[in-house]
Amino acid sequence: MPGRTEGIVLKSRPFGEADLIVEYLTRDFGIRPAFAKSPRKIKSRFGGSLEPFTHARISLMGREDANLPRLTQSDIIRPFQTLREHSGGFVQACGLAALVMKLLPERETHGAPDAFELLLWGLDGLEREPGSSFVPVVFKLRVLALAGYAPSLSGCARCGRQSEAFNFSFYPRDGALLCGDCKKDAPAIKISAALKGLLGSLQAFPLEKLARIKPGEKLLSELKGFVETHFREGANITVKPARPL
Repeated sequence: MPGRTEGIVLKSRPFGEADLIVEYLTRDFGIRPAFAKSPRKIKSRFGGSLEPFTHARISLMGREDANLPRLTQSDIIRPFQTLREHSGGFVQACGLAALVMKLLPERETHGAPDAFELLLWGLDGLEREPGSSFVPVVFKLRVLALAGYAPSLSGCARCGRQSEAFNFSFYPRDGALLCGDCKKDAPAIKISAALKGLLGSLQAFPLEKLARIKPGEKLLSELKGFVETHFREGANITVKPARPL
């Protein structure tokens, strides 16, 4: 049986007259849906703990292979109420949740703690700074890495050449850099040495140290363009953010 863990509400949907199906990202079990009995009643024991993005300590009851374990307890750790009340921040948070549900397989426990901490980091950043353009782009870069789509930036993917005089191009469909001698006739992105260094830091730094990184407006714009292109062409992923109920 699944047991106790921490979970973040990704979305929920009505089931019958008073019940809910709640989709969680959990620290120990990955993405798991759960059946919540009668939370839509006024005297529900779950209170506000099933609101979107709520971080709670939860108990799930059911067999390990159960498609829909039952939620038996939910104690709020952090409500993220301020984030839900800010329309721009709420839409951004919906985007983070949509990325998680699109890129991470349901019930996959490998890497679940990292994914959980990453989402907490993203929600915390958006609550502190609604409308931030830095938090969503870093989140997208890191969740791509968790899903196996990290861009390869260590050197030329063909010959392995490293160069201090940086003159590589990034090929989104290959997800890798190629040097001038190995370049090919395909769409490529010219990236600066500053962006290469920034990408390396953003992928390697612990989450708690990312706040120290303060890219200028021009470098941040270059970062956003790179991540969006890699996401669209390299990972070949489209995501439609859905508003949680």
